[in-house]
Amino acid sequence: MNAHGAADGHGLFYLMGPSGSGKDSLLRALRERLGPDHRIVIAHRYITREADANEASVALTTDEFRRRQALGCLALDWHSHGLHYGIGIEIEQWLARGLTVIVNGSREYLPQAVARYPKLCAVHVRVRPEVLATRLRQRGRESEEAIARRLARAAQAFTVPAGCRLVEFDNSGALETAAEAFARLVGATSDSATLS
Repeated sequence: MNAHGAADGHGLFYLMGPSGSGKDSLLRALRERLGPDHRIVIAHRYITREADANEASVALTTDEFRRRQALGCLALDWHSHGLHYGIGIEIEQWLARGLTVIVNGSREYLPQAVARYPKLCAVHVRVRPEVLATRLRQRGRESEEAIARRLARAAQAFTVPAGCRLVEFDNSGALETAAEAFARLVGATSDSATLS
C-alpha cells in the first residue's frame, strides 16, 4: 500500500462488530499470513480485564488505564460493558512511517474515531443472530442474561459519520472466506500466504 500520513488516519483500518462476530479470529488469521514485506501492523488493545488467549490485548487495572488516559498515552479509548478499552498513541508513529495500521475498535465509538482520524476505513463484521448466540455461549465468559444483552446490542444500528468509508463482511460461515476478503482489503494478499 502507499505511504500514508498520520494526521488524518489514512492507512488506518478500524475493525468493529459485535462481540462474538469473529474479529479476533480475523485478526489472528491476518497476522498468520503477514510476511516480512507486508507493511501492516495490528495494534493491540489495552483492556481492564484479563486478556483472552485469542486476542491481541494487554490487561490493565482500571487505575492504570485511567493513569495512561490522563497522561495522553491513548490515541483512542472507550467504555463498554463495564470495561475500559484503549488503543495506544504509538499507532500515530506507525502511520507516520507509512505503515498500514489495523485496530480492533467499537461501533459506538466510530464517530469519535473518525473525528480524530477522518480518513480511516471502517470495517464492520456482521454475523447471523443464531451464529452469534452459539459463539457467545461457546466462549463461556458470560451469563445468559449478559448474552441476551449482547445479542440485542448486536441488532442495533450504529452511526456512520458522513464521508466515512465503510466496508462490511459477513463472518457467519467459514472463517477463510471473510479472512481472505479482509486480507485483500488491507493489502495482505500474496501467492504464498496461507489462512488459518
